[in-house]
Amino acid sequence: MTNRGNVLIIGAGGVGRVVAHKCAQNPGVFSEICLASRTLSKCQDIQQELSRPIQVAGVDADKVPELVSLIKKFKPQLVINVALPYQDLTIMNACLETGVDYLDTANYEPRDEAKFCYKWQWDYQARFKKAGIMALLGCGFDPGVTNIFCAYAQKHHFDEIHTIDIIDCNAGDHGLPFATNFNPEINIREVTAKGRYYYKGQWPETEPLSVHKTFDFPGGIGPREIYLMYHEELESLAKNIKGVKRIRFWMTFSESYLTHLRVLENVGMTRIDPVLYQGQEIIPLQFLKAVLPEPASLGPKTKGKTCIGCLVEGVKNGKKKRYYVYNICDHQEAYRETNSQAISYTTGVPAMIGGMLMLEKEWHKPGVFNVEEFDPDPFMKKLSLHGLPWIETFWDKDNDTSASL
Repeated sequence: MTNRGNVLIIGAGGVGRVVAHKCAQNPGVFSEICLASRTLSKCQDIQQELSRPIQVAGVDADKVPELVSLIKKFKPQLVINVALPYQDLTIMNACLETGVDYLDTANYEPRDEAKFCYKWQWDYQARFKKAGIMALLGCGFDPGVTNIFCAYAQKHHFDEIHTIDIIDCNAGDHGLPFATNFNPEINIREVTAKGRYYYKGQWPETEPLSVHKTFDFPGGIGPREIYLMYHEELESLAKNIKGVKRIRFWMTFSESYLTHLRVLENVGMTRIDPVLYQGQEIIPLQFLKAVLPEPASLGPKTKGKTCIGCLVEGVKNGKKKRYYVYNICDHQEAYRETNSQAISYTTGVPAMIGGMLMLEKEWHKPGVFNVEEFDPDPFMKKLSLHGLPWIETFWDKDNDTSASL
């Protein structure tokens, strides 16, 4: 018999909307749903869209006592955190205090420094284990599905994995001069940071977006320029995929996006340190976020597809092997189902699936874990069932260089 449970979703942006829709579609697992955010009206808007009743609540996720009070009132078995990465630790603290399982889609970042690092959350391992509760970290698409793709490759297709390239393409077009497809503050912090990748135990750095190549994407997308960046899943994959020698992360950007970004950087609008303006301290990037289009508003405007996947190379039965596993998601199809574009959809669906596996106890043990530490098979099966089918391509010939990076 399927285990069922109450789920508290914190965050009512584009991803929160998708998680709420997908949880509501699965009443056999998610018996009661509460959607909470600092802005109650956002929760109420989503509440009206759903096919079944859910509860909504206002909560400041920066304040542990408010979170604890809400958790005690609603009594969830699981908290899904799709709020801001700055709030991961306060939500984890609230889960510890109340003895409730935790899941997120992005690792903790301090407000005053653009830095990906799992150490802050991995340091909760002993406390979560002692409390008998579980934290599942980075259960979106990248991080999340990309990690599971690697674990699946390791389990089924390779004796040794030598290199992993995670490649993220958004070939969608919203028709606006400049907008970000998820939280502008988080997006711009990521893109303007130095590139970094794993190589034989070291972490070489590159100047932001200075390393780029052309990659020919499937699904009718075609050749696009991809840029090397640092992304959080590299840290956990370097730890958990045994013997891997190199891991890199690549993302596509349009020329218009890069031009606008360079101008904003040059005039100081991407700074995250406070500046004095008319007697008040403001953070330029937070002001920029306030004037840019709300990512959730892009859903009806965005057309095209995303393609996110992993290109893995290694050895199977003594022969060199190249393997590409990916998902293609259509922006308009995602919007028709959940009122959100594909960027939110590809993050929200995996969060729901991770929550489902935790409530069903298929993925469950006390402590703090990244998704690739669990059996990838049940997750991969559910991806296809819940809207994110995946495709595999193989190259077995030693002299075949197609798709190679």
